[in-house]
Parts: sequence; structure tokens; C-alpha cells
Amino acid sequence: MNDPHRDAGATTFTTSRDPACDDAGVLRRIGEGDEDAMAAFYREHGRVVLAQVLLVVGERVLAEEIVQDTMLAVWRGAGSFRGESSVRSWVIAIARRQTRDRLRGHRWLRVVDDAFLADQPSPGPGPEVMALDRAELAEVMGAIRDLAPPHREVLGLVFGSGLSLPEVADVLEIPVGTVKSRLAAARTALSRILNKKGQNR
Repeated sequence: MNDPHRDAGATTFTTSRDPACDDAGVLRRIGEGDEDAMAAFYREHGRVVLAQVLLVVGERVLAEEIVQDTMLAVWRGAGSFRGESSVRSWVIAIARRQTRDRLRGHRWLRVVDDAFLADQPSPGPGPEVMALDRAELAEVMGAIRDLAPPHREVLGLVFGSGLSLPEVADVLEIPVGTVKSRLAAARTALSRILNKKGQNR
């Protein structure tokens, strides 16, 4: 198979969808061994999956390997899609499992205490709104890279992948309320990093 995402931007997010791409129909065709359908699926979802994985692992080559593993899992398991979630959230959940399997044993990959994250709510407007008013996009992306992996992940799922909160909850296998708490904590942490960078200028 060709690698249609090989020139995908590392931190470029896109939520634009090809209306002609009927995801469930494409998955049925993939399940029947249709390589053209697999290529179409790659074009539709590859960039978003790569961006999401890259946010978590922080290494381009490793992220690309995980995306390849993810797409291979889609090729082999397309028939298992039951339509209980969107195809986008389904493939991102596969990518998350592939990422977790690949990173198992790495010191920095750890379970985060959601109770701790919930104690750090965002008191006002989101830092992404304030930050873009006072910082360049590169500075914001640098600040996102400085976040803990679970914070990068939830920001990417909500703002980068365009998933709804219930879909994010399904991908992360946590309740919607926990997604909200984790998102609030991520926004607070992002705000702190951006404020600190602003003071050091």
C-alpha cells in the first residue's frame, strides 16, 4: 500500500471531511480487500491520526510507525466495525491502543490521577483564546508539546480531531465528566505554560 500521509504536517490538524467519503461503506470495502478503499480511508483519516499520535509520543518517526500499525489493524479488522461510534473515533481508539502497546514500559507513560486533574479547573475563558491574542502559533504549539502526555492527548482529541466529548470519552475509555475535568486541567496547564513563557520574554 502507498503511504498517503507521508507528507502530513506533524502538528497540522484538519477536521474537513470529504462528503463523498462514506466511511462505513469504505470500511465494508476494506473488509472485502479493496486496496483503493484503504487508500481513500488513509487520505480521509491519516493526517488527523498522525497528528493525534504525535501529540502523545512527541517523536515523528515513532508516530508514523504507530499510524502504520493502526492502518494495518484497520485493514485486518474493518469487518469488526459495528457502527456504534463514528469511524473517526473508532480509528483514533485503535491508534490509542497501538500507542499504548508500543509505549508500554516507557518511564514517562504513566497513569494520571484524574482526581488530581479534576482539582485544577479552568477559572475563566480558555487559554487557547487568550493565548492566540498574545502569542504566535509556534509558541502555542511549543507550549502544547510541554504539556504532560494525557493533557496533549485530550486537547488533540477535542480540538484537533473534532470529536465530541462523548466520542472522546469512548476513545479514552473514561466517563464524559472525567474528560471535562481532564480538559479543564489541560487548559489550565497550557495557560500556566503560556503565561510563564510570556513573562520570560
